[in-house]
Amino acid sequence: MTRERKTQGKQTRMRTNTTEAGNTRRWRSVRHQIDALDVATFDAIANTKSPLLDATMPRLTRAADRSVLWIVIAGLMTLTGRPRARRGAARGLVSIAVTSLIANQVSKRLHRRPRPSITQVPAQRLAHRIPQSTSFPSGHSASAMAFAAGAAAEWPALSVPLRMLAGLVGFSRVATGAHYPSDVLAGFALGETIAWLTTKVVPVERIDPTQDDLTVHAGKANPDGEGIALVINPKSGSGRAGKILPEVRRAFPRMRIVELGNDGEDYGQVTRDTAASCEVLAVAGGDGTVQQAAAAAMHNGIPLAVFPAGTFNHFAKDLGMFPLSAAIDAIHAGTYAKVDLGEVNGTIFVNTASIGAYTDFVAIREKYEHRIGKPLAAVVAAARTLGRGKAVRVRVEDLDGDTVDAKFSLLFIGNGRYEPRGFAPVHRAALDDSRLDLRVLGVTRLASRARVVLDLFTGRMARNKRYQQFSDAEYHLELPDGPYRIARDGELGEQIDRLDARVLPRALTVITPARRKKR
Repeated sequence: MTRERKTQGKQTRMRTNTTEAGNTRRWRSVRHQIDALDVATFDAIANTKSPLLDATMPRLTRAADRSVLWIVIAGLMTLTGRPRARRGAARGLVSIAVTSLIANQVSKRLHRRPRPSITQVPAQRLAHRIPQSTSFPSGHSASAMAFAAGAAAEWPALSVPLRMLAGLVGFSRVATGAHYPSDVLAGFALGETIAWLTTKVVPVERIDPTQDDLTVHAGKANPDGEGIALVINPKSGSGRAGKILPEVRRAFPRMRIVELGNDGEDYGQVTRDTAASCEVLAVAGGDGTVQQAAAAAMHNGIPLAVFPAGTFNHFAKDLGMFPLSAAIDAIHAGTYAKVDLGEVNGTIFVNTASIGAYTDFVAIREKYEHRIGKPLAAVVAAARTLGRGKAVRVRVEDLDGDTVDAKFSLLFIGNGRYEPRGFAPVHRAALDDSRLDLRVLGVTRLASRARVVLDLFTGRMARNKRYQQFSDAEYHLELPDGPYRIARDGELGEQIDRLDARVLPRALTVITPARRKKR
C-alpha cells in the first residue's frame, strides 16, 4: 500500500511539473509574439516618412519633458478661477507626482528593458535628449495620462481633449525613438490607475444635479452701499478681513463700517446694535463672527450679506459669495434668498455644531487641510484625537419608548445635508432642505481606531459599521456623563448635559448671486 502511494505521488508530481512546463512554454510563446508585434509596430512608425511627424513629434515630446506641458495646462486651469478647474489642476499634478515616482524609481528598476534601436528613426525626428534610463514603462506617457485622468475626474468636460493630448504625447515617445509601443501602453495604464486611486483617498466633489438650488428673488439694487452696515473683524483669517476693506470702500462708498477688535469689546452686542439700525447687515470675518451676525439679522428681520474674509469661508462659499468680487456683485444687484439655520439649546449656528473630541478633530484637520487636502488632514486629525479623546455617552429614546445608551468618539451636527459622507464633508448642495445632518462615530478599542484611520485614508469611512449618519429636522440627546463643552461654527460655547437641536426652516434672508457657481 505504501509503495502504491509513493508511485501515485510521483505520478502526480510528474503531471504537475509537465503542466507547469507547458504553461511556461505557452507564456513564453505569447511574450515572444507580443515582443515581435511591439518591434514590428515600432519599426513601422520609424520607417514612415512624414514631414508632419518630423516637425511635430520632437516638439511635443520636448514640451512634455519634466511635465512642463502639464504644469502649464494646470496653471491655465487655475487662472480660470473656476473651483472645479483648480481642483482638477491640483489632482492632476498630485497624480503626476505619485506616478512619476513609481514609474521612475520602482517600475524601471524592476523591468530593466533596454531602449529601442534608433537606427531606423529619421534623424530630424529623434528626441533632442535620448534617455539613458531603462525603457519600461514610459514615464512621459504615465505622467501624461495621470494628469489627464486626474484633472478629468474633477472636470469631466476636459476628459476627451486631455486624454487625446496624452495619447499624442505617448505616440511622440514612439515616433521619436524613445520607447516601444508597449512601454507607452503600460505608462498609460499606470497613470490611469494612480489617478483613480487618488479619487479613493480624496473623493471627487460632486454637486447633486437633482438637488434644488436656492430660490433667488430680485431685490433692491444697491450701487453705493446706502443703508448697509458692515461689521468687520480685521483680525479674522490672519488679517484677511482687514485686507478687503480698501476694495469694499471703493465698491460701497456710502456703506457704514463698524470695526471690531477692541479689548473687552462685546462683539455680539456690537453686532446686535448695528443690526438694529440698518437695512442690510453685512459681515466680514470668521464663521464665529458670521454666526453672531446671522443671529442679529434674523432677530431684526433684515438680510445678511457675507463677505469672504475668514480663514475657510464655509458659509460664504456655500452661498456663492466667494470670491470677494462675487459678493460685491451680489450686493450691488440686491438679489436674495432664504436659508435654514440650525439651533442647539436655543443658540443658532450656520454651519456645524459638535461636542466631544470633534472640536479638536476639526481644529487639527483645518490646520493641515490647505497643505494636504481635507480627507488626508482628516486622517491626521483622527489619528491624533481618537486615541486620547474621551468617549461621549449619549442616551436616546427609541421608537418603542425604550431608553438606549451608546458611546461615541465623534459627534457632528450640520445645518443641512453635507457631502460627501464621512468626517471630511466638503459642501452643501442645498441651504434650505430643512434637515440637520447628524454624524456619529463609535470608537472604543485600539483595533477599531486603526480601522477608522484606514477607512478615512481610503475613502471608505461611510462603510465603516461604527459610523452612522442621520438626517432629520430635530434631535434630542441626553448626555449622562456631562457636562460637555459644545462648539458652534468652530467657536467653543457653554457646558451642556442635554442636547436639543432643531432646524429653523428658511429663517434667515441672505444676499446671494442670482446664480450660484457650482463648486
